[in-house]
Amino acid sequence: MTDIGVVLLVQAAVSVPWVLPRDPQLEPATPAAYLLTTLTVLPLLWRRRAPVRVLLAVMAAQGLYGVAVDGPGQTLPYTGLVALYSVAAYAPARARRLCGALTLAIVFPSVAFNTGEARELVFSLMVFTAAYGFGRFTDTRQAYTRAVEDRARQLEVTRRIEAEQAAARERARIAREMHDILSHAVSLMIVQAEAGPVAVRTAPERAEAAFDAISETGRDAMVQLRRMLGVLRESEQGPGAPRSPQPALSELPALVERVRASGLAVTHTVTGPERPLPRDTDSAVFRIVQEALTNTVKHAAASEAAVLLAYGESGLTVSVTDDGRGGGTGTGHGLIGIRERAAAHGGSARTGPGPGGRGFRVDVTLPLVPVTSSVEVGS
Repeated sequence: MTDIGVVLLVQAAVSVPWVLPRDPQLEPATPAAYLLTTLTVLPLLWRRRAPVRVLLAVMAAQGLYGVAVDGPGQTLPYTGLVALYSVAAYAPARARRLCGALTLAIVFPSVAFNTGEARELVFSLMVFTAAYGFGRFTDTRQAYTRAVEDRARQLEVTRRIEAEQAAARERARIAREMHDILSHAVSLMIVQAEAGPVAVRTAPERAEAAFDAISETGRDAMVQLRRMLGVLRESEQGPGAPRSPQPALSELPALVERVRASGLAVTHTVTGPERPLPRDTDSAVFRIVQEALTNTVKHAAASEAAVLLAYGESGLTVSVTDDGRGGGTGTGHGLIGIRERAAAHGGSARTGPGPGGRGFRVDVTLPLVPVTSSVEVGS
C-alpha cells in the first residue's frame, strides 16, 4: 500500500502542468505527453522489489519523453528522485554505488540538452545527491531497527532458556528434598516396625516407645511434606512469591533424637565457634546429615553413629561416621544428593570407609560466607 501511495503522490505532482492553466507560448500539454509521463511513474510500483530495474526504466522513459515528445517539463525530476532513493535504500551495496554514479553522470548531458545553465546543473546535482543520501539514511535506520529487534528476540530466548533452567533446578531441588524426607522417615518407621513385634513379646515398654517413634516420625514427615507442597503452591503464584522455610540446623537435635529412638546410638558434637549460616547453606547441612544418617539406618546395620560439625575460620566440615558394614556404595541417589548439595554451595563431599577401615564415613566441606545485615540470609 505504501508503494501505491507513493505512485499516486508522484502522479499527482507530475500532473500539475496538465491541470493548471498554461501560457500559450509554452509547450502544449497534450494527452500523448501526459500518457508518456504516466509511463515514467508506473515502474515505481516495483521500486522495493527491483530498485535497479525501476531506476533504469524511469531513465529510459524520461529519455524517451525528452526526445520523442515536445511536452511540458517538470519543476523537479520526481520519478528519478524516488527511483534513486529506492536504489540507495534497498539495493545491494555494489549496485547502488554503480547506479548513483550513473545517475550523476547522466545529469550533465541532461542539463546540457535542456537549458545548459550552471544553476540547473548545480541544483540537479544537489537534489539527486540528497535523494541518494536520504535512501542511505533509511537503509541505516532500518538496519538498526532490525538489529534492535534481533537483540530483543535473542534476549527473550535467553530469558526463556534461563527460566526453563531455573525451573529445572527447582524441580531437582524439590525432588532431592522429597527424597530426603520420605527416605529418612520411611527408613526409621521400617526399623521401628520390624523391632515392634519382638519388643511386644520381650519388653512391652520398648514396644510402646517404638510405636511412639513411628508416629512421631510420621508426623514430622507430614509436616515437612506440607512444607514442600507449600513451596510448590507459592511457586505457582509467581517468581516473587515468598518461599516456605526450609529445615535448619536448629532442628538437628530433634533429628538425632528420632534416629536415636530407632535404636542407633547417635552422638552429636559441635566444635569451633558457631556462627549463623545463610539459610540455604543451613538447610543443606541439615539435609546432608539427614541423608547420611538415613543411609546408615538403611544399609549399614550399625549400632553407633557420630555427627560432627567442625567450624573453621573459613569453612564448615560435616562428618557422619558409623561402625556398620560400610553400607554406602557411593552410587546411591542419597549419596549423589549429598555431593550435589555440597557442590551447589561451593563445597565438596567425600565418602568411604570409616577410621581404620571400619564402618562408613561421609565428609562434607562447605565454605563459610559471612552473613551481613545488608544481605538477607538465604536470599
